[in-house]
Amino acid sequence: MKKINPQALLIAKYLNEWLECHVPSIKACSPHTQRNYKTSMILYAMFLRSVKHVSPKTLNTQCFSLENITEWVLWLKECRSCSPATCNVRLSALRAFLKYMSDKDMAFLTFYLQAETVPNQKTPKRKIVGLSKMAVNALLAAPNQRTSRGFRDYTLMLTLYSTAVRINELLSLKISNIFTNGPKPRIIVIGKGRKKRPIPLLAKPMQYIKQYLAEYHPHPDNPDALLFYSKSKGIYAPMSAENVNKLLKRYAAIAKKNCKEVPLNLHAHQFRHAKASHWLENGMNIAQISYLLGHESIHTTMVYLDITTEQEAKALETLEDENQKKLLKKWKNIDTGSLEDFLGLC
Repeated sequence: MKKINPQALLIAKYLNEWLECHVPSIKACSPHTQRNYKTSMILYAMFLRSVKHVSPKTLNTQCFSLENITEWVLWLKECRSCSPATCNVRLSALRAFLKYMSDKDMAFLTFYLQAETVPNQKTPKRKIVGLSKMAVNALLAAPNQRTSRGFRDYTLMLTLYSTAVRINELLSLKISNIFTNGPKPRIIVIGKGRKKRPIPLLAKPMQYIKQYLAEYHPHPDNPDALLFYSKSKGIYAPMSAENVNKLLKRYAAIAKKNCKEVPLNLHAHQFRHAKASHWLENGMNIAQISYLLGHESIHTTMVYLDITTEQEAKALETLEDENQKKLLKKWKNIDTGSLEDFLGLC
């Protein structure tokens, strides 16, 4: 019986260390990023098995050649119907793993450097459909605040809009990171890269959050309890972003009757984009908006808000002055004893 070659065992060992220790602990990546990394590696293993006929016995460093990676990206587009943006996410994950292996073993350095030369797919600029102030007001008027669920939904939408946080940041917000008392009411959100940033609470959202806490969190001695949690799973399990978007679409259908500007295909990110746009309309400095949104670069904010060249020049001057799905997830049905199984990706 042919033995598994040492290179295959080493690759499997590095992959396990990377996914189970380095990514969640050393890099402190978010659960969302961790899932993306694992899914990307599952898809690469699927490609090697189904297209290149690689098995645990034949897995070696050459499996990460420039030709294989380039062909994998095309396979993602043509056989998996992945969008260019998704292909780039998958490629980025594979590069991160190859970098980890090259740091551990110089034998992988060439393959990491080659992977860096694989061009990203061109992605069309997606313009987010904005929400006017009238549309926001119509949406906030839709929930029936006299019911428990309606009050929760109103508080969620109000918080989402007034703070402009990402939906995952809001759904992972814990009671211990909410400060409604004192001279500066605020919440502290954990953004991309596990970076924390404080967001000030204005009077109205602060008042509703306090009322919401009294109703939904009568025992404030649970600092790890989530502000918006799953009713079926308890205070430590977050609501899903999918469920939030479902309820937003339900309220959009109601609000549409009173305001034609409300989009029926509403999703949570539109509240964030709307608030940023309204801050800009009200004269807030772009540098301040960038900080509140949690963007690493002010240029990201400028692209995000589709800011004109003239506005950009003014913003940079200010900075100087301030010194500043429809496909099935096939990897869930892989055969036992496969390459994915060997690599511990099942």
